[in-house]
Amino acid sequence: MVEFTVTILGCGSAKPSLRHHTSSQIVTRLGKLYMIDCGEGTQMQLMKYGFHPGQLGNIFISHAHGDHCLGLVGLLSSLSLDKRTTDINLHVPSDFVDILKAQIDFFVTHTEFDIRIHPIECQEPTLIFSDQHFDVTAFPLEHRVPCYGFLFREKAGSRHIIPECIQQYGISRTEIERIRGGGDFTAADGQIIPNEKLTTPPDPVRSYAYLSDTRPVMQYADLLRGVDLLYHDATYCEGDEELACKYDHSTASQAAEFAKVCGAGKLLLGHFSSRYGGEDWLLERALGHFPRIVLANEGLTVKITDKTDTGPVFVEWRR
Repeated sequence: MVEFTVTILGCGSAKPSLRHHTSSQIVTRLGKLYMIDCGEGTQMQLMKYGFHPGQLGNIFISHAHGDHCLGLVGLLSSLSLDKRTTDINLHVPSDFVDILKAQIDFFVTHTEFDIRIHPIECQEPTLIFSDQHFDVTAFPLEHRVPCYGFLFREKAGSRHIIPECIQQYGISRTEIERIRGGGDFTAADGQIIPNEKLTTPPDPVRSYAYLSDTRPVMQYADLLRGVDLLYHDATYCEGDEELACKYDHSTASQAAEFAKVCGAGKLLLGHFSSRYGGEDWLLERALGHFPRIVLANEGLTVKITDKTDTGPVFVEWRR
């Protein structure tokens, strides 16, 4: 199965601290990098954890609060200094476009690549990006400024041809792709071999959802039904629901309740407030609502994988 990972570069809220960097993540599939949010110091985190910024093709910004976007222009400036020549795509809320363009015009000059800005403005879940690896859907969250969540869903793959069948029926290379696409095979004696005897099902389609910053949004439970990995705002602890509501964030327990309702495979809690001095007790409270939880931390890589041909997709954790 093709490797599909999420690496945490920063999972703190509001401002950098000695515990956490501000928000940023890297989604990786087949060596291709996709960034979600770009808080202050993100390019330093890229270097620390061994990512080459030149492999970035698309950056998705959830909203125009500094802890999610203040590192973006610095990263673009460094890409220019590195003599990058391939274009880069920025997917940003429409209210951020003019400000971002002004910053780029002032700080990022003489680039040898195009910076393509794609405004996000939707009132319901909307497909905003698609390539050979993913469909990315944006959906509006409940925050103080226009803010969007992102759902990364793999493209459905081809069926797997059974190696023994290639030799048994004398299948040529030119026929293999057609069979992987679902076609039957006609043998030399005219016998039609049905596809289900030649192939096994494609790998399960895996998915990842990013929800930060937001109040609880139960209206998206159906959209995210069965998501393999869910990253959710957990700025506040249980007991601080009034603060969470006032500042349009969620508690860790509310995030766990949402994961339970949408049937997530795993829940990754993040966007931690420095007010608590640690996250273990957020985890302790949240585990009472949903059992499969891990705390985000800088350098944590999450590998989404399938261990059997027919079993459910699950998540492997590694540091």
